[in-house]
Amino acid sequence: MKLKLYVVTPKRIIWDCEVKEIILSTNSVQIGVLPNHAPINTAVDMGPLRICLLNDQWLQWFCRAVLRE
Repeated sequence: MKLKLYVVTPKRIIWDCEVKEIILSTNSVQIGVLPNHAPINTAVDMGPLRICLLNDQWLQWFCRAVLRE
């Protein structure tokens, strides 16, 4: 099974792909998201974003917020 992942910045979508799994940091814990995951509403926090592609290759990015005035 697969799920659709969009990584979005304030200016544009930087990633649009189908993936097997996502692991990301929230404001309280790291969570893994699989296809058919129960709906959740949480804040994404600074930290690693790990993505399992359909070919079982893992990518890792680092997410952070930059406040600009």
